[in-house]
Amino acid sequence: MKGGLAMSLSFLNNMEFRHLELISIEGAASIVFYFTVYSFIGWLLENSYSYFTKKYFFKENFLYGPFKPMYGFAPLLLVYLITPATHGAIVLLLCVMIPTIVEYVSGALLQKLFHKQWWDYSDTPLQLHGHICLPFSICWGLLSFICLQWVHPAFVSLYEGIGSYWGWIWSAVGLYFLADLVLAIRKHSLQELLTEEPTNPIQ
Repeated sequence: MKGGLAMSLSFLNNMEFRHLELISIEGAASIVFYFTVYSFIGWLLENSYSYFTKKYFFKENFLYGPFKPMYGFAPLLLVYLITPATHGAIVLLLCVMIPTIVEYVSGALLQKLFHKQWWDYSDTPLQLHGHICLPFSICWGLLSFICLQWVHPAFVSLYEGIGSYWGWIWSAVGLYFLADLVLAIRKHSLQELLTEEPTNPIQ
């Protein structure tokens, strides 16, 4: 009990300096960079999986562009929550829990707002409302651990090399995501209206 409390306190203390990093122009630019990279990788990952399992590459996407925001948010949360001093048990727990929570919240919100599921695990064992399931949560945990250990350090090095150039365009990239989101919401809202059954006119 005391050991768990000590690990939790250490985890919270190590997060403090990360919060300070984010409150800056440089912090915002790096967030947009990593979000863009991981969202694109997520798009490639999902469409590649679709190709190998269903023989078609371009799976239906919420956004217009080749980006999956869910895959952008989860790595960002992990990167900024976990520090080199974070206990290994907490790292493994977060690697499973953070992507699973992001996936569930994303699926639930999309279904609530647009009455549609972009993925459905209903036929998979140990699933919850079709939004998440244990087999895929384990996969997300493994991929997240690989990301933290090897993939993200490589992108950190890449960002350090192109940071000065990225500083000129990151705000435009952020505006692009905002515009894509607004247009996507408009598109799916209109689709929902068009699929609704017309009411019977008053006789």
